[in-house]
Amino acid sequence: MTMRTYLLVALAVAALGTGCTSSTAGGATGSNRSQLLLVSPDEVNRGAALAYAQELSKAKSAGALNRDAVQTRRVKAISNRLIAQVGVFRADARGWPWEVNVLSSPELNAYCMPGGKIAVYTGLIDKLKLTDDELAAVIGHEIAHALREHSREQISQEFVKQQGLSLALQLGKISGGTASVVDFVSQVGVSLPFSRSMETEADVMGMELMARAGYNPEAAVSVWEKMNRQSGAGDRSDFFSTHPSGNNRIANLRQNLPAVMPLYQRARAAR
Repeated sequence: MTMRTYLLVALAVAALGTGCTSSTAGGATGSNRSQLLLVSPDEVNRGAALAYAQELSKAKSAGALNRDAVQTRRVKAISNRLIAQVGVFRADARGWPWEVNVLSSPELNAYCMPGGKIAVYTGLIDKLKLTDDELAAVIGHEIAHALREHSREQISQEFVKQQGLSLALQLGKISGGTASVVDFVSQVGVSLPFSRSMETEADVMGMELMARAGYNPEAAVSVWEKMNRQSGAGDRSDFFSTHPSGNNRIANLRQNLPAVMPLYQRARAAR
């Protein structure tokens, strides 16, 4: 599909008064960019839940699901503190069926699928020797992707690219509860790489989440410094292909620290 056709789709959807919205409130850091959201959230969440269940089943069969009780308790405790803050950005997320699991694998990876399905790989924790604050930065970043519905946005864009203008304008077919949409999400949608703007949003919103939960947001900088070193050492984990590290990323995090440090200080004082 040409850029011209893609723009026509976006403009047509805007003219219909549907599909373009912001999935979250801005919080202290102002992450409220307008998004193209054509696919229904229920279908995206069902597809993600299916993919997540399949991942957990494979891990359980391999004896790799929540194998280390101490590590699992640690990850769940950090995640739960972050989840307690999601209502700042969207009230409905408080009621999501959140799940948190730890997968024993040397792979450097973590994710939060649509609807709140979190997985953290032990390779991420062990290779980077993450502190609690740094782990909160990573998990907060992944939760932010789910809150901003970045997967739903990517899937909507992918439908436009694959199906063309006529299908994109038939919104009922895109959001009508069809099995094909759920299948598409479970097979493709949860693995689509996020754009640079989405990564930046997740960085900043994740940093605000961790600050509100009482984790030092400066750890968001230190964890990406560790990521830089790991990537520079030749690590070819898939995580780096979907979460590119770099000095610009670190500079942007530093730039947003003044907006979230007061939140962290208040949270610490209240504990």
